[in-house]
Amino acid sequence: MKLFEFVADRRWVPVTGYVFYVAALTAGYYYNLTFVQLGLIDLGTRLVGLSPRDVSKVMAVLALTTLVVAIGGGILMDRRGWSSNLHRKLRGLLAVISVQLVLTLVAPVIRTPAALLAWVVVCSVTLGTGIPLMFSTMIDFIPVRDRGYIAGIVAGLSFFVAALYPRQWRIEDFSVVVAGAMAPAVLVLGVLSFRRFAFVDELARQHEQFGTGRFCRPAPVRTSSFVFWLLIVLMFSVFFIDSLGFLRIMEAPVYISTSWQSPQVGTRVFIAVTHVAGALAAGVIYTNFTRRWLFLWIFGLFAFTHLLYTFDLRMGSTSTPPLVLPMFYVLAVSFYTTLNFALWPDHSTATTIGVHTGLGVGIAGWLASFLSTSLALYSEAIGLSLLRHLTYVNALALLLAFLLPVALYVRRMTTLARQGATP
Repeated sequence: MKLFEFVADRRWVPVTGYVFYVAALTAGYYYNLTFVQLGLIDLGTRLVGLSPRDVSKVMAVLALTTLVVAIGGGILMDRRGWSSNLHRKLRGLLAVISVQLVLTLVAPVIRTPAALLAWVVVCSVTLGTGIPLMFSTMIDFIPVRDRGYIAGIVAGLSFFVAALYPRQWRIEDFSVVVAGAMAPAVLVLGVLSFRRFAFVDELARQHEQFGTGRFCRPAPVRTSSFVFWLLIVLMFSVFFIDSLGFLRIMEAPVYISTSWQSPQVGTRVFIAVTHVAGALAAGVIYTNFTRRWLFLWIFGLFAFTHLLYTFDLRMGSTSTPPLVLPMFYVLAVSFYTTLNFALWPDHSTATTIGVHTGLGVGIAGWLASFLSTSLALYSEAIGLSLLRHLTYVNALALLLAFLLPVALYVRRMTTLARQGATP
């Protein structure tokens, strides 16, 4: 890793960039994963009194608004040159986190549907603005060769903390913890944004070395290219499959004991450690192999995992489910999350990373997660059984696991045929 070289040479300014990026993205992803995605469900159903079907509509509004703002913000950043301006990005992140801090504090007092909708709209705007701002900082802080490893560390830490705390997904618990973590971040960003520091100026010049992603050599990846949109479709499918199955599994009484909500500390520690191990393994694979191998692993793991869950449900076992069920699910989640963090910056340059992260994370990550979460809530609201729901999810996962190698084979044969036809 380049990081070890910086430490050996006592170049502490680049090391500071690593620390800032890991801390900021870990905290941001934990916030979105727990407070927004899971806490919002508790807020809407328990405190506001909405039905799961109505909460699913609210979450669809959140997903679509966030997507529009993320894409618009990314385009604006690239056109104005802000994507390569670290000082502007820090000030933008300060504004985003300040608003989110206020939203976090007021969330537990919301009691009406109108107030919830207003909260969701404001939250969507800040989240959409923060997506290209935060993800684009990889070109300022992380060298290309280290991106897979650092993405794995961020994914592992985010899920490690989420698996261990809080034990109950109540909006009050989230609010206290997240607000306490965000307040120091606002203070640090405020100081860095409005005072000039030599080390920040040095970090702001690093995009000249780190700005061109791994897959943009020798030629940059165009936003309109087939490869870029194929990656968006693949990542959208991965996020959609995960959230579609995850929400129903974690709320099923039979699987509570082997989920993040398990009352057994040992089970939660096992899940947390497996998240870290899976994310680090994904970082190694991403760094040393091509993208197709990670996608094959991810689709294969999801297909196998949902197959295990459907078999377990069909067997009708009354005993505690084996930990092998959540183990494979955790590995699949850690793999695709690591890929999502590194993939879009590595398909970008300093002039395209705003729109690429806005499109990539906004569509493939955010929109897919919340639309599938909404669909999962809807299926629960209409009384669709867990077994039937997971059967549909598993069918989709198996289909994608089969289609990906077939598509790769067809593409390879087409390329060879064209080369053979060339005089």
